[in-house]
Amino acid sequence: MTDFFERSLIIHEQLRGKIGIHNRMPVSSRDDLSIAYTPGVARPCEVIAEDASRAKNLTIKSNSLAVVSDGSAVLGLGNIGPHAAIPVMEGKALLFKEFANIDAWPICLDTQDESEIIETVRRIAPVFGGVNLEDISAPRCFIIEAALQDLGIPVFHDDQHGTAIVLLAALTNAAKVVGHELAEMKVVINGAGAAGTAIAKLLRCVGHSPDSCVAVKEVIVCDSKGAIHSGRDNLTPEKQELLKYSNPQNQVGSLSDVLKGADAFIGVSKGNLIDGDDIRAMGESPIILAMANPIPEIMPDVAKAAGAAVVGTGRSDFPNQVNNVLAFPGIFRGALDANAARITEPMKMAAVRALAQCVDHPTADLILPDPLDRTVAARVAAAVCSASNQ
Repeated sequence: MTDFFERSLIIHEQLRGKIGIHNRMPVSSRDDLSIAYTPGVARPCEVIAEDASRAKNLTIKSNSLAVVSDGSAVLGLGNIGPHAAIPVMEGKALLFKEFANIDAWPICLDTQDESEIIETVRRIAPVFGGVNLEDISAPRCFIIEAALQDLGIPVFHDDQHGTAIVLLAALTNAAKVVGHELAEMKVVINGAGAAGTAIAKLLRCVGHSPDSCVAVKEVIVCDSKGAIHSGRDNLTPEKQELLKYSNPQNQVGSLSDVLKGADAFIGVSKGNLIDGDDIRAMGESPIILAMANPIPEIMPDVAKAAGAAVVGTGRSDFPNQVNNVLAFPGIFRGALDANAARITEPMKMAAVRALAQCVDHPTADLILPDPLDRTVAARVAAAVCSASNQ
């Protein structure tokens, strides 16, 4: 099997960075120099000084993003800090450019104090057209994102909403394959952090108008102690909030207990948590979306052997990769094109629908488009841009 870990290390060492700056304007004469810099540059400065909004059509602000992280929840590596987070944030910036032609830059902050992160983003916001919050641990990620919604530019925590958008598109198409109706499904989510919370909200249409979202019938969220229910001691405020739209029957027990009879399992936690017996105890033609990386909550062959009808993971070496790259480039492209001040709930649902529709005829091994499909970002962007005024 290809050793992607060592190959990645080698290429990082060779390149010393996956991104760089490419000038749009040539500087080959004194005239060029006088226009790009002094004295000519004084004029656009004067225009922007009179009307700060002109920065969006006179500078890189029109097409630039900050990819901001404190390194506290990086991939499956945990709290590895800002320096170790740079390769991931740099990779995210590369994907923005590759799939949506957006200039993004990694901003890895040497603080995990939420108030300091909020203040830092506020201070750097003038030069950016949007902010992608990335790999910041819960519950601070919720607080930070909410506090920055007044910046006048989109601020979007991709680990929450990007994951939820791709997941719901995958579940929508998987339900078509097995003949389930979303509105009749019982879904169990394992993982109550940023991704699990956002997925639960989107599946239950929290914050959405009834005509823009089809809510699944029942969602139960589990953490390391089992089902989150009202009888649990010492629930965090975030988990107490979850109970407003999850576990309506207040089921108790382990993950295995609440999986019985479920139509779908969604894993955003850690590897090898469920087995074939859990799959066999689920409802007819169960859907398994096990997204822990690098080891999913259950391996696809094990799940299928036990009767799973559709299986997706976060890995590129199995069918049905649930990959955020299918969402975030198009979402931000659409938001920037619309000059949107924030990414709204209708914009998120538009992204879900556009992504699901990228697969004309879903099958058990094809519920999402290929992550390298260059048409996806443009289709998602168009839908998001159109929905920005709703």
